[in-house]
Amino acid sequence: MDAGLLLANYPYVFAAFLFSLGWLIILTQSNLIKKVIGINIMESGVFLLFLAEGNIKGARPPLVDPDLTGVVYANPLPSALILTGIVVAFSITALALSIIIKIYQSYGTIYAHRLLRSLE
Repeated sequence: MDAGLLLANYPYVFAAFLFSLGWLIILTQSNLIKKVIGINIMESGVFLLFLAEGNIKGARPPLVDPDLTGVVYANPLPSALILTGIVVAFSITALALSIIIKIYQSYGTIYAHRLLRSLE
């Protein structure tokens, strides 16, 4: 693999790494809190991917000036979607952690394999 190509696309590579790391944590960890952390790491990878895709080098802020012609403006939609995604991710994390607290109070464990054994 060409190192220059890898360095030129580092946001995409890092986003894929974050997503894969989060996926690995979800699959390998039995602790429910670690699974929530893995989901958050995956979400960070997706957010980085969207921001990297929406980035245009040399683009101006989206404030249209009628005197300028042939100017490339940045699209504000990816940033707005990421801000919304961050709020949703925070809400889902808070909900998941509150459910984990209730599970611990009810069953005395936050490990998935122990929880499954106690439910059988």
